[in-house]
Amino acid sequence: MSVFDFEGDARRAFDVLKSGGIAIVPNDIGYSILGGSPAALQRIFATKGRAASKLNAMVGNADIERELHILSPRGRDIVAAITEDYDLPLGCIAPCRVDHPLLRALTPQALAASTRDDTLVILMNAGKFHAAITRLSLKENHPLIGSSANRSLSGTKFTVEAIEPEIKSIADVIVDHGLQKFHTYQASSTLLNVETLEVVRMGSCYENIRYVVDRHFGIVLPPPARAAAGR
Repeated sequence: MSVFDFEGDARRAFDVLKSGGIAIVPNDIGYSILGGSPAALQRIFATKGRAASKLNAMVGNADIERELHILSPRGRDIVAAITEDYDLPLGCIAPCRVDHPLLRALTPQALAASTRDDTLVILMNAGKFHAAITRLSLKENHPLIGSSANRSLSGTKFTVEAIEPEIKSIADVIVDHGLQKFHTYQASSTLLNVETLEVVRMGSCYENIRYVVDRHFGIVLPPPARAAAGR
C-alpha cells in the first residue's frame, strides 16, 4: 500500500492547472510551482521576485521530450542513457519544435518566457508524481510550465514546510509528498544542453550525469564547482 495517491494527486493538481490556476507540486529534485495560464505565470514571477531574463521550464516525460526536442542520434542516446539506463533526473535542453501542439497551446508571451533561440528546458524523470502528471499533460495537450517553489535565489525547497509563506499563499493547490528524494544535494535539477554539451547548471546528480557522459560517450564535462574551487 502506498502512502501517496500519485495518480489522484496528479489529477487534482492538473485540473487546477487546466483551469488556469497555480499548483505547488513535488519532484525528486524539489518542489515546483506551476502556472496554468499567462496570468498565473506572471503572478508566480512577481511573487518569486524572479528576473525577467530567467526562463521557465516545461515539466515533461520521455514521450513529451521525444516529440518536442530536435536531437541528433548522439543527443538522443545521451538523454536515454541519463534518464532511462541510469534513472537520473535531468533538466534537458535542446532545440525544440515550436509548432508542436503543446507549445502552440502557449501564448506568445509564455512561449517567449520558456524558450531561448528555439531551445526548451524539459524537466525529465523526476519521480512518481512527476510521471503521473506528465502523462496527463501529453494526453490532454496541456503544457506544464513553471519553476522552483521558492523566492528567487533563496534555494530549492525539499519540503512544503520550507517553502516561503508568500509562495504558498498564491497556490490554488499544494501537493505535499514530504521530503523529496534528492534533498541531500540542496540543488534543483542539473541543466544540460544535450546537443552542445553546455552545462547550464550543476544541480542534483551532476556528478552521476558527468560520469555517464564521460564513460559512455567520451565527453568530459566540467568538474563540479566545489571540486573546481578546491573544496
